[in-house]
Amino acid sequence: MADEKKLEESTNPLSVLNPKRLTKEARELQLEVIKQMLTLATSGFGLVAALAWNEMIKETVVIYIKPYLPQGSGVVSLLIYAVLVTILAVFITFNLTRIKNNLEKKG
Repeated sequence: MADEKKLEESTNPLSVLNPKRLTKEARELQLEVIKQMLTLATSGFGLVAALAWNEMIKETVVIYIKPYLPQGSGVVSLLIYAVLVTILAVFITFNLTRIKNNLEKKG
């Protein structure tokens, strides 16, 4: 009976996820893989969110700003869009950096 259980555990691919059976190196590798997966998932969702904001800003420029500009002023619309995106990026980056620095000081 014990031999059957050992055989079952050794052939079960999920048994490697059992922390009791892992060596230190295997646990470190497992942790690094999970960290990498988290980074990739976060980056993917960040890209989707950025694309959604991109579309929202474009529509805002087209609906609320472009009507006040002369006909054929596509370059001006793009410039306004680029300035808005740059301001938003700087604002968010600045605040996230400030939060990170405050957390590092506390830790």
